[in-house]
Amino acid sequence: MSFFKKLKEKITQQTDSVTEKFKEGLTKTRDSFAGKMNDLVARYRKVDEEFFEELEELLISADVGVSTVMDLIDELKMEVKKRNIQDTKEVQAVISEKLVEIYEGDNHDDSERSNLNLEENRLNVILFVGVNGVGKTTTIGKLAHKLKSEGKSVLLAAGDTFRAGAIEQLEVWGQRVGVDVIKQSEGSDPAAVMYDAVQAAKSRNVDVLLCDTAGRLQNKVNLMKELEKVKRVIEREIPDAPHEVLLVLDATTGQNAMTQAKQFSEATNVSGIVLTKLDGTAKGGIVLAIKGELDIPVKFVGLGEKMDDLQEFNTDQYVYGLFSGIIEEEQE
Repeated sequence: MSFFKKLKEKITQQTDSVTEKFKEGLTKTRDSFAGKMNDLVARYRKVDEEFFEELEELLISADVGVSTVMDLIDELKMEVKKRNIQDTKEVQAVISEKLVEIYEGDNHDDSERSNLNLEENRLNVILFVGVNGVGKTTTIGKLAHKLKSEGKSVLLAAGDTFRAGAIEQLEVWGQRVGVDVIKQSEGSDPAAVMYDAVQAAKSRNVDVLLCDTAGRLQNKVNLMKELEKVKRVIEREIPDAPHEVLLVLDATTGQNAMTQAKQFSEATNVSGIVLTKLDGTAKGGIVLAIKGELDIPVKFVGLGEKMDDLQEFNTDQYVYGLFSGIIEEEQE
């Protein structure tokens, strides 16, 4: 059975609405990537060195990341030789197969890492970090909605006390999803807000506390120190918390997002990435760059403006979203 056929079967076992969201959300990347891929396949009858060189450029232009692309091309060359593939069309299935392998590893244990670390009968604390403008507050609101719809009790902590309007923005989301927000006045100490929020969450027996944090201070050093302080206060009150540190990145910023990921992961133990605005970019390969170069799992992706457009990341759905046009053609 071909890889594309196996992938299609796996996808059909999941909900149609999720498949549609990934398919629609990756339209820009797919149109750009698949269009160039089809053009490349049409121009080359055989798989040779020139074909691989152009494929390399194509993948780099989709923001897959240089070192990830180099590894991928090396593996493709070995696989093509091993399977004695002559026709360039057959390479498309091998590429998608290798993309899944890059993301999940050989034993597919990364699908577990992509799940949120939530446990029953404890206060689960999730800390959100990231620069201003990436959609951090919106992500918190959407995740609050998702968790609440799954039957969990949720509380929000307005820890971004420096950005004008940040507290009000979180309050608006709190009202929209029907979740309380613990806050202090603008300019107050974020660590004090976190202390209050943890106490409130404990006394109310809440399942999940979602904590917003500052995205910008006078300089990077100050911001990272502030985040460390916030983390210390949470740890002091709940020894094994925060249970997740989610870094929110804007997919449309491409390699700039990679730089941010490196900076934040040095200062805080980032356990997962939320990649927003994936539907707004033609460079959706950034998902693979993050995994290949930083080895931090992408836990959620933003695939649109609606409340339920924050989706748990799924490798099969992602690869299907990239290659759906080719897969549908093959199935006909």
